[in-house]
Amino acid sequence: MTLAPPTRAPERSPARRAVRVGPFSAVYRPRQLAVPVAVLAALVVVSALNLGRGDYPISVPEVLGTLVGAGDDTQRFIVLELRAPRIAVGLLVGVALGVSGALFQTFARNPLASPDILGVTGGAAVGAVGVIVLGGTGAGALLGGVGIPAAALLSGLLTAGLIFGLAWRKGIDGYRLVLVGIGLAAFAQALIAYLLTRSDINDAAAANVWLTGSLNGRGWDQAAPLALALVVLLPAALALSRALGVLQFGDDTARALGVRVGPAQGVVVLVAVALAAFAVSAAGPINFVALVVPQVALRLTGGSRPPVVASALLGALLLIGSDLVARTVLPDSFPVGVVTAVVGAPYLLWLLVRGRRRSTL
Repeated sequence: MTLAPPTRAPERSPARRAVRVGPFSAVYRPRQLAVPVAVLAALVVVSALNLGRGDYPISVPEVLGTLVGAGDDTQRFIVLELRAPRIAVGLLVGVALGVSGALFQTFARNPLASPDILGVTGGAAVGAVGVIVLGGTGAGALLGGVGIPAAALLSGLLTAGLIFGLAWRKGIDGYRLVLVGIGLAAFAQALIAYLLTRSDINDAAAANVWLTGSLNGRGWDQAAPLALALVVLLPAALALSRALGVLQFGDDTARALGVRVGPAQGVVVLVAVALAAFAVSAAGPINFVALVVPQVALRLTGGSRPPVVASALLGALLLIGSDLVARTVLPDSFPVGVVTAVVGAPYLLWLLVRGRRRSTL
């Protein structure tokens, strides 16, 4: 008589609590709630610190008091009239770039898929530079009448359409999408260089300042259109959460689960491109924010794909923090795009080295 070996009960993962509000339901994950709250608290402190720094320094408690209606007339003028518009543009641009990067990386299933790497930012920059350079000429009168935000949006959408069309082979492969995007990004840079060489020296100087990606001189005129765009695009991005959650498993699985892959991918790309184009139109092409932030948010929250809300808040935190460094730590007032490039370039190299190591295993 032989005895059967004792069987071990399978380990069960801890149950996750479901939260239901009316017809809507979601799974409660503590890290995905705690991380946005912590980032939001850090964002408030860094924004107040940035508002208080300058020729007339104001402490963080005084800045926070001024924002809620306290403070004297001088503090209210400096905080609300002089410094708040710049911070508002930075917050909105960071939110737009963070969400755009999260949508692109989830859709393409590739951490390199961001609007600046794929050429969407460069394509939007072509339209904006075209308005700056050709807007005053007879041939560019129509282009100049469109305005920088609309030209950047249309040019970015056209570039995204080209990327999407050239990368489509009965579906979207993330590797092919990145290669096509890098090629079109190089083409966009060539167009920008051609426009600059053919332009008047004053227009070229203005375009170069804009191309650096900066918050200098930004005000409510740039913040208002971007805020209106986010009122529409942010709820659209949140509404795409279920489709994104299914698309990350591949086209075949998404079709099996009842998702119409083509239309779903088209809507995701449209929202992501619109966010990037509006951000570029407000502050110029600020690179690496949309590349770095979604992956940092993914590692902090521990999910399966870049979270939209955490990416939005981290994008704003990175941009406001970089602007604070550019204004106060560096010897001269550098454009914020220089600081984000210093942060993002090493991260891009790390991604490439890690991918190479995985391919050789």
